[in-house]
Amino acid sequence: MSSSLHPHDPEGSERPVPDTVRLRRLNRWQAEGMREDLADLYVESSVTPPGEEFRGRQEFLRRLEHDVQLPGFDMLVAEAEGLTGCASGVPVPRDGSWWEGFEGPMPQNLEQLTASGHVFAILETVVHPHRHAHGLARRLQERLLADHQSSLGVTLVDRSARSVRAAFTDRGWQEAGRIRRMPGQEVLQVMVLPLGERTEDHPDGLTHNDRTQRSE
Repeated sequence: MSSSLHPHDPEGSERPVPDTVRLRRLNRWQAEGMREDLADLYVESSVTPPGEEFRGRQEFLRRLEHDVQLPGFDMLVAEAEGLTGCASGVPVPRDGSWWEGFEGPMPQNLEQLTASGHVFAILETVVHPHRHAHGLARRLQERLLADHQSSLGVTLVDRSARSVRAAFTDRGWQEAGRIRRMPGQEVLQVMVLPLGERTEDHPDGLTHNDRTQRSE
């Protein structure tokens, strides 16, 4: 698997999401059926130079077309009076292929969690900046991770996107290294969200529950 991740979050502090926002799960076919609406949401949620909107929209559609083909693809959309946000992701394969291109030695706890089958990658997060935005990105991501009984969430962020990295950090995500997916490609920042119980042996929460070990 070699999918770049493109989270897009509004700036600003997180606040509770109004109860009027409803979350709905989409499978790959439903996501493909909503591709134009999702692309509209992306354009409305992006800060792009004049004249670049079409290019950004096409890039989003290209990523979506690729991502829906990945094994285990899952998406949540948030709706109020209209489409307000979305988040998508896939389970990380237990064979460790997701980590190819990781710079330096792989932390042992990340290898163990990956082998346990409890790591889920957030591929894309898009939230409308003017409608029910505060706290929605967190809610979408945490719901996806909970639905997949994950012990660890992972995502990749453009290292130059400081506001996005800061938004993830504010929600408890931690920087855990760097990945270069392909030769000549930019280096991406790996960010992880530990969801395990914090203990004396694992104060960072990077552990999994053996009782919920996934079968092969």
